[in-house]
Amino acid sequence: MTKRRKVIPSLRMLADHERATAKKARASWQMFTIMAEFIEAAEYLSEIRPAVSIYGSARIKPKSPYYKLTMSIARKFSDAGFAVISGGGPGIMEAANKGAHGGASPTVGLNIELPHEQKGNQYQDISLRFRHFFTRKVTFVKNSDAFIIMPGGFGTLDELSEVMTLIQTQKSRHVPIILVGCEFWQGLLDWCRSTMLPMGLIGPHDLDLVTVLDDPDAILRAVFDFYDDHTEAEPQASDKMFYL
Repeated sequence: MTKRRKVIPSLRMLADHERATAKKARASWQMFTIMAEFIEAAEYLSEIRPAVSIYGSARIKPKSPYYKLTMSIARKFSDAGFAVISGGGPGIMEAANKGAHGGASPTVGLNIELPHEQKGNQYQDISLRFRHFFTRKVTFVKNSDAFIIMPGGFGTLDELSEVMTLIQTQKSRHVPIILVGCEFWQGLLDWCRSTMLPMGLIGPHDLDLVTVLDDPDAILRAVFDFYDDHTEAEPQASDKMFYL
């Protein structure tokens, strides 16, 4: 029996040429905006190394213990020579930039245009603005030598799982990932071990990609220890593994 070939239309087959032209123009313009965001990020951040990215919720208030803890962590990394990168908004992002702002190294904000929640904080030495989530995500991963994950919601979980996936699949460099807040993260890690691991959805050593700590000094020490033990993954190593 002969298999019938499916007809898959293309823009060239559209009878309405004005519509086809408009669609192509919009797609072309979007590609230029994407390229512009990558170029601007490379221009400002290519020499900002080493750097640590701090992820966390925009909804955490300045009175929260996690806000104060984030400020302390960011200041220690800044004084230790790490540029501190955040999403540039309120909450944990503001705490990261604010804590690093008084330190020795630059503080960076990768801001995203959103209909709510996101408003740039005033503690950014370098402030970049993105229209596209994925260009912003690539910029985070490409320019970070460690990730500090504070408590957060869906966005923070998305960023955490993406970083772990990229390292797990060897699409980016192996860098330290520190989860801050043992009480907050324990339930998720227990579920991964009790449900995902027995089903074979993750490997036995995949959870070794993360370390759970609460003390700022221990977090800073863990990053330095990682690079002492992984000389091939030193902070200014080549990005040849970066295939995004």
